[in-house]
Amino acid sequence: MNNLIAEAYAIAQNESVATKPNSAVVYSVSFMPNSKNKDDAKKFISEHQDAQMLDDTPCGQALIGLGLDGRVDEVGEEITKVWKIASSRYIKAAKGNINAFVEGADKRSTFCSTELQEIMENPNITTINGIDKKVFAQNFHPKFYE
Repeated sequence: MNNLIAEAYAIAQNESVATKPNSAVVYSVSFMPNSKNKDDAKKFISEHQDAQMLDDTPCGQALIGLGLDGRVDEVGEEITKVWKIASSRYIKAAKGNINAFVEGADKRSTFCSTELQEIMENPNITTINGIDKKVFAQNFHPKFYE
């Protein structure tokens, strides 16, 4: 398991997470009672040729290839850390608009604990779902699922 984790960290830190401007897609399903946000994100991607999630990048594909896909609340702390590194890099590389499927996101999710802050700090990201990112953040209210 230690070799797998070491390989996962190397992938998360080094494999490509690049997307075209205005094509990054994020979703939140961790701790939530269903996968509607991910399903909606996949539908959006199927309808928008350039759109892609972290899962679709070489980094995401390599991590999934190691068997490390799953919800934050299901995969364990170490794997969650790996995905948060990859996610942070993905957001830092993004430009323009972020397409976010995060309705009802839990405050413990990767979107709430990592991605939203990274979006706010990235000067190359201007909007979330076509809304000024500052306005989106002010109006975004995470949940807490027991």
